[in-house]
Amino acid sequence: MQTFVQIGAGNIGRSFVGQLFSRAGYEVVFVDVVPEVIAALNARQSYPVEIKDRNPETIWVENVRGVDGRDQDAVARELAACRCCATAVGPKALPHVLPNLAAGLKLRHALGGTPLDIILCENMRDAARFVREGLRPLLPDDFPLDEMAGLVETSIGKMVPIIPDDVRARDPLLVYAEAYNTLICDARAFRNPIPDVPGLDPKPNMKAYVDRKSFIHNLGHALCAYLGYLEDPSLRYTWQAVEHPIVGPAVRAGMWESGRALIAAYPEEFNEANQAEHIEDLLQRFANKALGDTLHRVGRDLTRKLSREDRVVGALLCDLQHGVEAPVTALCAAAGLRFRAPDEHGALFPPDQAFLDTVVPRGLDHVLETVCGLDPTRELDARACELIRSADAKIASALAEGVSPLT
Repeated sequence: MQTFVQIGAGNIGRSFVGQLFSRAGYEVVFVDVVPEVIAALNARQSYPVEIKDRNPETIWVENVRGVDGRDQDAVARELAACRCCATAVGPKALPHVLPNLAAGLKLRHALGGTPLDIILCENMRDAARFVREGLRPLLPDDFPLDEMAGLVETSIGKMVPIIPDDVRARDPLLVYAEAYNTLICDARAFRNPIPDVPGLDPKPNMKAYVDRKSFIHNLGHALCAYLGYLEDPSLRYTWQAVEHPIVGPAVRAGMWESGRALIAAYPEEFNEANQAEHIEDLLQRFANKALGDTLHRVGRDLTRKLSREDRVVGALLCDLQHGVEAPVTALCAAAGLRFRAPDEHGALFPPDQAFLDTVVPRGLDHVLETVCGLDPTRELDARACELIRSADAKIASALAEGVSPLT
C-alpha cells in the first residue's frame, strides 16, 4: 500500500486532503505538533468528517496514523518513503515545516529515491516560489532541489467552518466540512506521474485558478463579512449576508468585478458563462445554512486579508490593471477597517483586536501603506488608494446620515 504524508492535521488536512487520499486507497500519515491529535490518530487510526450540507452525512476516514512534527528524524523517514505529501498548515506556519521538508528531501536523495511531490494546500499566491526560496538555505549548495521536489500549488475551495469548543473537546479528530470535494492543482509541477486520486483536478494554467480562488471565492467571503457587518452588525452567518436584500446583491456585484477582470487576464480559461456558473455556485455554497459558516471566520485576520497580495486589495489591483471599475471591491477594503464581528464567545480575533487598537487609529493612509502595501508613487497603487479613500469617505458620510453605505 502506498503512503501519503499530510503535514498539518488541521481542518483542511483532515476534512479534505487526507480524506481524498485515504479514500483512494493510500495509508495517510499525519504530521502535526498537537500531542492529543497525534495520540488520537494512532489510537483510533480513523476519524469522522461530518458533511454539513443539504444532504448531511458522516464520512469515516480510515487507515491513518500520526507522527509528531517535532521529531524531525521520524518525519524525514516518512517523507523519504512516501508516494507524495502535502502541506496544509497556513501561510504563517509554513516556514516552520520547511526544516522537516528539507530533512526529508536530503534523506530521500541519499537513499536514491524518486523526486518528492509536495502538494501545497496553503491558499497563498506564489506558494511554490515561497517554499523553494525557503528550502534552498536549508539544503546543501549542490542539492538538486528542482529535480527532487515537485512544488505543486493548489486552489483550496472547500469550506470548513469552526467547530464549537465543546464539540472539539469531545472528539479532537472530528471535523466539519461542506460536500464540495475538488482539489485543483498544478498539473505541470509534478515530478512523478500525477496520483490517480478521485477529486484531484490538475490544471495546466494554475495561476489562473489561484487568482480565481483568491479574487472571487476569497473576495466573496470578505464581501459577505465586511459589507454584511457594515450594513447590519447583527448578521452572524454567511447565508444571512447572501440572503440580505442589500448585502446579497452587493456581494454578487463585487465578485463580478473580479470575474470580468479575470476574463480579461485569462481569456483562454474564463468567459462570461463559466464565470457566471462559478459565481452562482459559490453564492449557493455561501448560503448553505447547514454549514453554519460565520462572518467572524471568513472575515478575521484583517492584516492578512487586507494585504496587497490577498483577496481584497489584490483583487482591486487586478481589476484596475485590466480596466475594470471596482467600486464594490474598494468599498469592501474600506469596510474591512470597521469589521468587528465577534466569535461565539463575543470576542474578536486577538490579532484583529490589536490591529484595530494600534494600527487603525494611525489613519487610513498609514493602513494603506503598511498593511495594504500600496505605494502612492506608483500609478496603479495611487488609483487604488484614491478609490479606497473615496469609499471610506462614503461610508463615514452614510453612517453619519443613518443611511445604508451600500446603496
